[in-house]
Amino acid sequence: MSLDSVPDPVFSQGMVGPGLAVHPEPGQEGGQEARQEAVAPISGTLVKLHPHAYVVMAPDNRRGVLVHLGIDTVQLAGEGFTLLVEEGAEVVAGTPLIDWSPGMVASLGRPSVVPVVALDTTPEALSGHTRGAVDTGDELFVWNPDVTGLP
Repeated sequence: MSLDSVPDPVFSQGMVGPGLAVHPEPGQEGGQEARQEAVAPISGTLVKLHPHAYVVMAPDNRRGVLVHLGIDTVQLAGEGFTLLVEEGAEVVAGTPLIDWSPGMVASLGRPSVVPVVALDTTPEALSGHTRGAVDTGDELFVWNPDVTGLP
């Protein structure tokens, strides 16, 4: 889904940066408590890690991607989230970083939508935005190497 449909102005107004959002399915098996693994969107260094969000910086130190698990989930103080790696770890795209339950987040009255945001750039730097359903590991967008998006 597009970021402008995320129920948080920080994301929907592009204050953090451009990108997309994923709305995870709670899962048929296990109901509201079904667990999912949030993975590294790119290869690089895990420069920030919180139970509800993380940032991976590419090896070129010019491209960082923020993944935010749900909206207003910082208020949960880590409840329902399990860290699988430590901040500072070198990761490859697809590495599981956090185990969480989107259904539990939703049952607590918070949107379980997951913004995936390219930091410190502009929308012109991204292309190939995916539309529709995605699976873990699917490419969501492409960061154009010739466009930094910065002044």
